[in-house]
Amino acid sequence: MAQDKMYPMTEEGKEKLEAELEDLKMVQRPKVIDRIKIARSYGDLSENSEYESAKDEQSMLETRISTVERMLQYAQIIDNDGSDKDEITVGKKVTFKELPDEEPEEYTIVGAAEADPMSGKISNDSPIAKGLLGHRNGEEVTFDTPGGDMTVKILAVD
Repeated sequence: MAQDKMYPMTEEGKEKLEAELEDLKMVQRPKVIDRIKIARSYGDLSENSEYESAKDEQSMLETRISTVERMLQYAQIIDNDGSDKDEITVGKKVTFKELPDEEPEEYTIVGAAEADPMSGKISNDSPIAKGLLGHRNGEEVTFDTPGGDMTVKILAVD
């Protein structure tokens, strides 16, 4: 077996992946199979762009299904009930500002499987999250990012 990597995620993130897997298997897969059947009916497959396109889509779909199944198999549900409320851990929302005088930013630190920076959810593997994890409300923290060192003041942890 390749790897037994754990995928930390919230219960909400797991439910989203389960819904996505259901859609991929029960809705998307049958659509692609129908496209392949229709494309086959056009005759010579060697010059059939519809067939090639449908087969490519099927390959991408099956890859995504395998990826989601693996994430769910090795899902590690984040439970912050027993954690210190001021300590930054996966699953918590963090408000910070970059020093000296940037505007406050707010992100929820989630597992890579449910990261969506445009929705304010950053991966625990991201440079910012790695720099913040384990720190506490009120601390000033300096960490390395691809753009250089970043110093932030942690304003809130929820």
